[in-house]
Amino acid sequence: MNDSYIYISIILMAVVTYLIRVVPLLVLRKPIKSRFFRSFLYYAPYVTLSVLTFPAILYSTGSFVSALAGSVVALVSAFLRLGLPITAAAGCVTALILQLVL
Repeated sequence: MNDSYIYISIILMAVVTYLIRVVPLLVLRKPIKSRFFRSFLYYAPYVTLSVLTFPAILYSTGSFVSALAGSVVALVSAFLRLGLPITAAAGCVTALILQLVL
């Protein structure tokens, strides 16, 4: 690979990154009034975090079954609004017990 290819790649990546950050500022100067688009922007960080975290949860233990069971217990306890420490502890303890049993 020659040096000009590397420099062109770096410049192209910088331009694309800059455009991604500047174009929304130029296009969206007025407040967003669309209810659908506002709700989409509201939930986007939660969805992104979930998509990035969920595969790591399933492959965090040696057994897929224990990781899935811990995830299910954590989701149920979160649905019941038991709080973050209890939810995390319940999921971890469930995964640990099943990991020891299996």
